[in-house]
Amino acid sequence: MPEILEVERYRVFAERALGRRIARVWMVDSRYGRGGTTLPRLRGAVQGRSFTAARRRGKLMLLDTDGPTVGIRFGMTGGLVVDGDEALDRLRYGPGVFAGKWVRARFSFEDGGHLALHDPRRFGSVEIAPDETRLGPDALTISAGELARALSIAPGRDGLAAPLKARLMDQERVAGVGNLLADEILWRAALAPGRRTPLSGEERTALHAALRATLRQLTRRGGSHTGDLMEERHADGRCPRDGSELRRDVVGGRTTYWCPAHQH
Repeated sequence: MPEILEVERYRVFAERALGRRIARVWMVDSRYGRGGTTLPRLRGAVQGRSFTAARRRGKLMLLDTDGPTVGIRFGMTGGLVVDGDEALDRLRYGPGVFAGKWVRARFSFEDGGHLALHDPRRFGSVEIAPDETRLGPDALTISAGELARALSIAPGRDGLAAPLKARLMDQERVAGVGNLLADEILWRAALAPGRRTPLSGEERTALHAALRATLRQLTRRGGSHTGDLMEERHADGRCPRDGSELRRDVVGGRTTYWCPAHQH
């Protein structure tokens, strides 16, 4: 699924579309728009303009023009296609094939090429001028101090702090960490995903180090699905570190695998 590492690859790939005048815009329907973005509004915002820069904040890809910025969210199975070439040939939980029926939005250029969003499960979206200020620090560049502030405990509606994994995946706290990366980072940092108590200074340091190291290593390996824990995410899976049987829970609404022997 597209997490920060995949969206960064999409951002780089999208640079192929810069400086090309947009002749036509298409979106499957207004439900695929976000924040009031309809097809007529999208056409009026960018048709006749060119993309001038491809940026990213967390899992949100941002395509600037000399007018409004277009934000693209990829959901669980979204992919980027430029001039018929896919930025990634498959996603871990995607169908593994390209089909025209799954293209949800397309920007066609005067030179005959296009940039398209391919999204089989339709969890992505397109938005004109998304509010970037609602996103927390980007996970690829977050400092130790920013991470400590982002994960500070604030009671929820039930009077309890949110689980640690839920805080790490909250895009308003830390932008870019999704389900697979959160499990891998917490496993490496030896921290339980359901933990609701404050972290010590040593634990905060370990978590920041695990986050930075995980993102660097998995970038080299090829994506968020290449973590050490990945192949054990199944019934009877074993911890790659100590061989203990992994637990499968739901934390923050997401399926979670973790090791009760060394994660505390």
